[in-house]
Amino acid sequence: MPNRRLRPRALTISAFLTLAPLIGGCTVGPDFRRPDTASPDTYTREPLDNLAAGDQRLVAGGSPAALWWSVFESDALNATMTQALAGNRTLASARASVAQAREAVNASAGALYPQATLGAGAGREKYGAQFGGSVVFPPFTYYAVGPSVSYLFDYTGGQRRALEQKQALADTQQYQLQAAYLSLTGNVAREALAMASARAQLDALETLLAEDRQNLTLVQTAFEAGSVTRVDVLSAESQLGNDRTLLPPLRQQLSVARHALSILAGHAPADWQPPEFKLSELRLPHELPLSLPSELVHHRPDILAAESQLHAATAAVGVATAALYPQITLTASLGQQSTQLSQFFDHASTSWGLAAGLTAPLFDGGTLRAQRRQAQDAAQAALADYEQAVLQSFGQVADVLTALDHDAEELSAQKNALDAASASLNLTRESYKVGNVGVLQVLDAERQYQQAQLGFVRVQAQRHLDTVQLFLALGGNAPGPDTVSVAR
Repeated sequence: MPNRRLRPRALTISAFLTLAPLIGGCTVGPDFRRPDTASPDTYTREPLDNLAAGDQRLVAGGSPAALWWSVFESDALNATMTQALAGNRTLASARASVAQAREAVNASAGALYPQATLGAGAGREKYGAQFGGSVVFPPFTYYAVGPSVSYLFDYTGGQRRALEQKQALADTQQYQLQAAYLSLTGNVAREALAMASARAQLDALETLLAEDRQNLTLVQTAFEAGSVTRVDVLSAESQLGNDRTLLPPLRQQLSVARHALSILAGHAPADWQPPEFKLSELRLPHELPLSLPSELVHHRPDILAAESQLHAATAAVGVATAALYPQITLTASLGQQSTQLSQFFDHASTSWGLAAGLTAPLFDGGTLRAQRRQAQDAAQAALADYEQAVLQSFGQVADVLTALDHDAEELSAQKNALDAASASLNLTRESYKVGNVGVLQVLDAERQYQQAQLGFVRVQAQRHLDTVQLFLALGGNAPGPDTVSVAR
């Protein structure tokens, strides 16, 4: 038969469990608000006339495509990106860090609720003679079982501020994951362009070496005919030998880029080899999206990470402020206690308790207030870091824009130099055949053409690279939390 006298007690404990999480007071400490940052209308005061007149144009107010590297229209680059995003270890580590931070939030959220535990025990005791006065208690065995509940009365909001801090730190990890994603894709594109540039320079150099050999044959024929001296032959051989010395550094550059791409894709260089990239197969985008400065702060993951760090530092001020106030803990217990197992579930063996405890700081040598000032100083430092991240982002975009403008200017100059060197070399060779110029003039024209050809290839590669740098400086339209998945 149920014990009606236990019902009010059970209702009291049930009401405690229900209302405890709802009891709340104010939340101490400052509320976070995104800082107001002054955004300029443009990234640079320098005119970008060469970029405006070239075959690339800026599209103001645009943003990079989600898969920004796809604008180069390279199947090889797309396939390598897929390999890297699936196998890169740094990205996997960043994903795991996000999962760790999320669980820290879940763990911190649990402190907002009552903590219930179940205890059980059995033992045998004997009290001393003085404990009961004239009454001597014989040895006895006891049994106890029952739940107990405790709840920290968060009237200052300290626990909520701690949860807010953990959530902001989790956001930081998420933005750092996006930054790792952006860094990885940028590094893959850069190494692919390094391979393409080295390959294009090697191809140009092989053509020049073929011309060197042709020139040497021409001089040897003239020497055998007695129209030139041995010095002319040695000069032609020297030119061929000097040009051959340019091959090993370019081949090493190609190998290093291959190895770097293998590592980025999560493979040892001996186990996987990236495709051969060709500069001619990487289309240069004609339209370059350019986010407005006021929108850049919402796109770049490093800025968003600095903002969430500031949020965490602001919440830490609330945590330190709450520590200055008394801490109130509410506890409740309900159980069965008996010295006889046969009477264990009798109503007379039922026990319960309700208690409230208060702990207030009286004297700590100024520790708590110093910790609060420390948190306030950390928040000021985080604000300065955020503002610096915004300024640096504007500077990086400005640098890339001027680099693209200068690339267009240099490409035009290199094209003119290449055309002039080519025409000069052809004319000099024709003149040499009829004996109007000497071999040294041919070698000098050939050297100028070689320098112009390699310079033209380097500028083409640099334009591709600076285009990549612009996408990265604009935040690359880094994917959100739902896109960069967290492996569990």
